[in-house]
Amino acid sequence: MRGEAVVPVAGILVGGAMTATSLAGRRLREELSTRRGEVEAALALGLLPRDAVLEVARPSAATALVPPLDQTRTVGLVTLPGAYVGVLLGGGSPPAAGAAQLLVLVGLLAVQVAAVWIVTELVARGRVLPGLPR
Repeated sequence: MRGEAVVPVAGILVGGAMTATSLAGRRLREELSTRRGEVEAALALGLLPRDAVLEVARPSAATALVPPLDQTRTVGLVTLPGAYVGVLLGGGSPPAAGAAQLLVLVGLLAVQVAAVWIVTELVARGRVLPGLPR
């Protein structure tokens, strides 16, 4: 928990969350505008506005997580993991480098899942993307 370790990891996590948020928001906006009739039909059947939007939004939110899952799957096989190489070049041992890379990958996935979930909830509750059928 030193500055030279926390700052790069925090930067990676914030960058990953920003990417996931923008991708999820874009996909949600496109999907909700394309499938507006389905949201209106769900509202007509008596679903709450949040639930009606979530019926359409959940698959789009899952799609927003495909790039980070693909990235995690290919690390070490196709690409050189940045945190691993950084720790090795900084004089760390291979086990320490592996632990740092694992921390980054797990943390990145967790942050991206949380970011997509939060954006989906904000959209479903009408806090973001106003103008949805209510």
